[in-house]
Order: sequence, then C-alpha cells, then structure tokens
Amino acid sequence: MKIIKVEDPQEKSKICEKILRSLPLWFGIESAILDYIQDVQRMETWVAFESEAIGFISLNKHNKYTAEIHVVGLLPEYHRQRVGSDLVKVAEKSLRSQDFKYLTVKTLSEARADENYEKTRKFYLKSGFVPIEEFKTLWGEHNPCLMLIKDLGLTANHTAEESINKIHNF
Repeated sequence: MKIIKVEDPQEKSKICEKILRSLPLWFGIESAILDYIQDVQRMETWVAFESEAIGFISLNKHNKYTAEIHVVGLLPEYHRQRVGSDLVKVAEKSLRSQDFKYLTVKTLSEARADENYEKTRKFYLKSGFVPIEEFKTLWGEHNPCLMLIKDLGLTANHTAEESINKIHNF
C-alpha cells in the first residue's frame, strides 16, 4: 500500500464518491455525499492505493492553527487493517510540517446508539483524539454531533491524558 497526496480536484471527487458509496452504514444521506464529493476538491487529500484507491482522508484548514478531518473513508474490506490509522498519521505529519497545532474531527455522538459509529469513536480515541463538545442539533436533532480534538504536538506514543498528568504532576 502507498499513500499519496492527490492534487487533481476531479480525481479527489471520483475517489471520494466511490468510497463513500461503498459505506452506506456511515454515509447514507445522499445530499451529504454530494456535499463531500464537492468539498474535497478544495481540500488537502491523501489517498491510500493498492491496485486502486482503497481509502482517503480530506482536511479542511480552518485557520493557521487548526485543521479538521472533513471526511475519511475506507473500502469496507480494508477496515481494521491499519489503513485508517496510516491515513491519519500521514495527515498529521503533513499538518505538523505546515505548523498546524490541532486536528479536529466530528462524528456521530454516543447520544444516538449506532454500533458502526461506536467503532468510529473508538478509532478516534485510540488515535489520540479527545472529545471536546457535543452539538445536539448541528446535524439535526436525530444526528447529534461529537467534536474531538488532537494536539499535533503530541507524539504517537504520548496521549493527551499523559500530557495533562505531567502538567499537573498527578
């Protein structure tokens, strides 16, 4: 597997559409899929390839300090094979090289029970993200949003909780 930065807006859209349409349990709202397909054209996008695109991550840069994982997806057969972790690591490395300090992501909150999104939240927590706020109506009252953040100054083996403990000498 190789991960490369894709620059061509049309290629980004094509990859995004193919992968999101393979994930109806996460991306089942047509208008949202169409928005993502359009949005990725203007975003930094990294793609994991084998013989074809198997996953991607697109980053929305909010300001000089903070970027957001706008959308990430993997073909279902590549879930739980470290492809997602590798995409996040490449994105983090790229953002650090551009002097970004924080990476955020939004996902479905646990206020709405969903076993697939439970796996998603666990993935982000394992990747070093911590929850910072729940927005109960951002995506409509039936889709409560959880926002998580990661300090890009932390190394892969150094979690946010460990940093807090060191600061407070716990």
